[in-house]
Amino acid sequence: MKLGIVGLPNVGKSTLFNSLTKAGAESANYPFCTIDPNVGIVPVPDFRLGLLAAMYNSAKITPAVIEFVDIAGLVKGASKGEGLGNQFLANIREVDAIVHVVRCFEDANVIHVDGSVNPVRDIETIELELIFADLEVLERRIAKTTRSAMNDKGLAKELATLKKLKAALEDGKQAKTVVPDDEDEAALIESLNLLTSKPVIFAANVAEDDLANDGADNAYVQKVRAFAAEEGSEVFVICAQIEEEIAELDEDEKKMFLEDLGLSESGLEKLIAASYSLLGLISYLTAGETETRAWTITKGTKAPQAAGKIHSDFERGFIRAEVVNYQDLLDCKAYSVAREKGLIRLEGKEYMVQDGDVILFRFNV
Repeated sequence: MKLGIVGLPNVGKSTLFNSLTKAGAESANYPFCTIDPNVGIVPVPDFRLGLLAAMYNSAKITPAVIEFVDIAGLVKGASKGEGLGNQFLANIREVDAIVHVVRCFEDANVIHVDGSVNPVRDIETIELELIFADLEVLERRIAKTTRSAMNDKGLAKELATLKKLKAALEDGKQAKTVVPDDEDEAALIESLNLLTSKPVIFAANVAEDDLANDGADNAYVQKVRAFAAEEGSEVFVICAQIEEEIAELDEDEKKMFLEDLGLSESGLEKLIAASYSLLGLISYLTAGETETRAWTITKGTKAPQAAGKIHSDFERGFIRAEVVNYQDLLDCKAYSVAREKGLIRLEGKEYMVQDGDVILFRFNV
């Protein structure tokens, strides 16, 4: 999974990136501190892996990973060259979802580019810049397709779709609001990688005092939640400064620190939960002496396609899947005991893999 981090300058974007990835992206109290995109790869915390690895005495644990891409802060007029312009948006066209960091705290020592804290205004500023960036892409594609359509009448439908998208964006709507007429149109829209077609997770960045109650008493957070509800987006509350402190601690220290703050999970864990929920993702597991590993798939994925995540040969030569729930397996303390108790099921090509399934694929090529 790949997530792009956007936001105005000085909203805590790079601080959040640092804490999530420990990558040491530069972070300072002045606009445009981040110039080149920062990229960091983060393992997805999954307590099940350690438990299964201990049972199998696995030589290696391989978690699922998330790649974060942090780009320079955007400002009003970026599409017209203000600030650093929108040239960096190309770096997040390939992401699965956008994490939009929104400032929900007052601090006279941290400059706001627009002079005051107003999360809805800030969100709309960024969303408008994403629309402008997408319009630029569409205008180029329309010009190219128009020329090609003179010799290829089959491109007429593609041109109509491009113009439909352009009209929606010019009306201030996002590409995700355009309902495709059929599967072909849906595939074309997806292939364009438009920024406004991507799911969004809002990261409401609050002061430490607002963390324990998840921003319930923060009027700014409530406005972000109301805005997100209208868009069908996810929201999670975070304090980027606290996350940066947590990132420096080992697991035991982190647990104690979170407990002292009245928290049950870190911001990274909140973000991962929101990402998986928004994108409809789950993880299945494989376990053995060599390796215990998590594999991320879309909810509703059938067994052969899930097997294909490991290797294309597994999907091509799929015979069946031996499936057991991870908790049942742990309770039995051994695969052989789970088999004796009839907890291991043989599933075929139509089986939809469930979160927490431990699977052994049988295949032949």
